[in-house]
This record gives sequence, C-alpha cells and structure tokens, in this order.
Amino acid sequence: MRFDRASRLRRRREILAVQQRGRRLHAGDLVVLALDSGQGRPRLGVTVSSRVANAVGRNQVKRWVREAFRSVAAELPPVDLVVIARPGAVRLGAGGARAALAAARDGLRREAAP
Repeated sequence: MRFDRASRLRRRREILAVQQRGRRLHAGDLVVLALDSGQGRPRLGVTVSSRVANAVGRNQVKRWVREAFRSVAAELPPVDLVVIARPGAVRLGAGGARAALAAARDGLRREAAP
C-alpha cells in the first residue's frame, strides 16, 4: 500500500482534532492517538519534536512510522491516527515502530469488539 495523499492527515486542524478528542494508546516510545473518521480508510499524521533528535533522526523516525503504517493499514478500521514520538523513539528502529503500531491496532480491535 502506498502512503498517498488520501492516507495522510495534512491539515493542522485535523491533527488537533485527533489530539483533543482521540483515544490514547501507549505503545512504548510512541503515543498513538486514534479518532473515528468519516473516511473509508485509515489516515496517519506523525509528530516528532526537536527534543527527540536532530533533523536526520526525526526524519528517520517518521520514515519508520510511515512504513509501519503501510504494513498494518489494511487491518485498521477507518480511523485517523496521530503518532507522537517520545525521546526514546530514535532507538526503536523499523521493527519497533511496526510492533508499536501493531499493538495500537490490537488495542483498537479490543475496543471495537463487543
């Protein structure tokens, strides 16, 4: 699955809405916020503060999160996700980001199950 424009949260107000009203799922050094969307597919927004790492490290974390999102997007309900990286996220690696989003996916499934 490609990470195209329809899969992204592109506006500040979309990200703020998820941060204000979304469910918080802790996944290690990543915090995943999820809010049901009216869209037919899951969308992703990534926030990595300058406190996490320098520019190279921040971009690496964002790439890992986007790649992890691609691997679990087909199994997600139609939600808007905002992933906030904590300072330890630079040590995660691609596998750690994948595990964090898989844990968030499982948490969303548990909440949706009756």
